[in-house]
Amino acid sequence: MVLQLQTIFLMLFFLGNAQAPEPEPVRKNQAFGKGETLTFNVSYFFINAAEAKMVISDEIHQVDDRPAYKIDVYGRTLSIFKLFYVKDNWGTYIDTARIVPYRAYRHIEEGNYRKHEVIDFDQQNQSATVKLYDRENKELVKTESFDVPYQVQDIVSGYYLLRTMDFKGLKKGDEIGIKGFFDMKNYNLKLIYEGKDRVSTSIGDFDTHVFSPVMPSNKLFRGKKPIKMWITADDNRIPVKIKASMVVGSINMDIVSAEGLRNN
Repeated sequence: MVLQLQTIFLMLFFLGNAQAPEPEPVRKNQAFGKGETLTFNVSYFFINAAEAKMVISDEIHQVDDRPAYKIDVYGRTLSIFKLFYVKDNWGTYIDTARIVPYRAYRHIEEGNYRKHEVIDFDQQNQSATVKLYDRENKELVKTESFDVPYQVQDIVSGYYLLRTMDFKGLKKGDEIGIKGFFDMKNYNLKLIYEGKDRVSTSIGDFDTHVFSPVMPSNKLFRGKKPIKMWITADDNRIPVKIKASMVVGSINMDIVSAEGLRNN
């Protein structure tokens, strides 16, 4: 089985297409800031298959004169999985106060496959302009515009929005919804709250909130709720563990390093 990091990132950022309610009220962001780096080990059949990093730039960037966090997610294969060659970069620029994206991008290199995409979001006019580039990421080959919901999220920014939400009062079975745009489609993302759990990691022990994303029926995952994500119950709200039950085996993402956290 070829392990593609696109699948891992979709797993991490809970992409689904079920109908979902409006997002929970968003509090002022106290969970993250510039300079944060989270590193994960990705294992498949107990083999270290890949490394993933989530990096917030040390600087505040400007997009159309608006301050934004620049956030990148990097992935690369390790050990025997290097035979399949994966080097991916997903990114977003999100408003530092409103936590909505102004620009998102994907640079995907997996085997012989290449994809280079930039999305510019006009949150006020509720539109997204998608630009696709050639294999070498030099020439623009296609531009297309789409209508999107108000305060729509991209696949990376949606996770950081989740970190600002108030989990107090959630009960097992409650739902959280986020509106997302990915692969030229609008999605309603839904997560089911599974309760709290205490987990041990290489960087310490944590009380966590556990969520399961609602996934569309597919041949990749096994069971009705094949993915679980453990997010710390402290002020940082970082993911420390993710597990996906596949049709063949399982994928585990475990945090191995957390640097530049806003709350120590």
